[in-house]
Amino acid sequence: MVAILGIETSCDETAVAVLDGRSVLSHEVLSQKEHSSFGGVVPEIAARAHSDFLHVLVSKAMGSAGLEFSDLSAIAVTSGPGLVGSLIVGVMLAKAIAYVTRKPIIAVNHLEAHALVARMIYTDLEFPFLILIISGGHCQFLIAHDVGRYTKLGESVDDSLGETFDKVARMLGLGYPGGPEVENCALKGDAHRFPFPRALKSKPGCNFSFSGLKTAVRYAIAREGRLDNQAVYDVCASFQQCVSEILVSRIANAMAAAKASDSSISKIVVSGGVAANNFLRGSIHKCANTLGFDAVFPPQELCTDNGIMVGWAGLENLRSGNFSSLGLIPRARWPLGCL
Repeated sequence: MVAILGIETSCDETAVAVLDGRSVLSHEVLSQKEHSSFGGVVPEIAARAHSDFLHVLVSKAMGSAGLEFSDLSAIAVTSGPGLVGSLIVGVMLAKAIAYVTRKPIIAVNHLEAHALVARMIYTDLEFPFLILIISGGHCQFLIAHDVGRYTKLGESVDDSLGETFDKVARMLGLGYPGGPEVENCALKGDAHRFPFPRALKSKPGCNFSFSGLKTAVRYAIAREGRLDNQAVYDVCASFQQCVSEILVSRIANAMAAAKASDSSISKIVVSGGVAANNFLRGSIHKCANTLGFDAVFPPQELCTDNGIMVGWAGLENLRSGNFSSLGLIPRARWPLGCL
């Protein structure tokens, strides 16, 4: 048995999992509902909630797995990037467990956890492959050469895609998190009513820009005045269609760049919270197939922040001999190309 305890507290999800290889022995997630009234994550509230509940979830996960701490092979903990106050809570508890049990501790990069979790599900997913991470805090293309070895091809030059979804939802008076709210409303809308701009769509390179789209949505709402339900649905559908076209255009460029770097690359892994969007999944699958790539998505429950992906990234790093010391410190910024 190679049992790994995975702890995730980088933002507003408190999550803990216990893995034995690819087998998930237990998984506990506590989503913080209190941020909804603020339209976004309040760092202090997030950190306090982690402090109040993380130890409870760890005890529950270990109990559900039927293991003692002495049975663990290692403790994996998200150490960045993320909200420092939230990261500190997870890192300090992981350090305490590692110190008392004398088990190895592994600092997990949150982005690497998103990038690697698909390998837990798809046993034929070998390095190298192309990655698109689209989440609340990040939007970037990378080539994964191996565990801990990544080359960045492009990223958002302004807002992340998840943040853009949240802000559009807030403009429309929808709930938080905004991604599922916008996706559900878009199902009932006209995707061609509002001609939002497709930033960088026909430009070379692999970077993104979403600030102009966000501003265009704000102006469209202002022009319409008071929105009825159908207008809200149409804004959501038009916005989502625009995002889809931007992603597809950038993916085509990233695939070409990846092939130029290594002709053996034939798969793109799409992960992060926004990757749970069914409409975007369909568009990306179609694009990838047209260009001779396989699009690989983790199950939707593993796209949003979770302890399973942290445990799996810990296991991958354990197998690669990548350990941390008890002196590890959380990092608000930790680019994936700098592991």
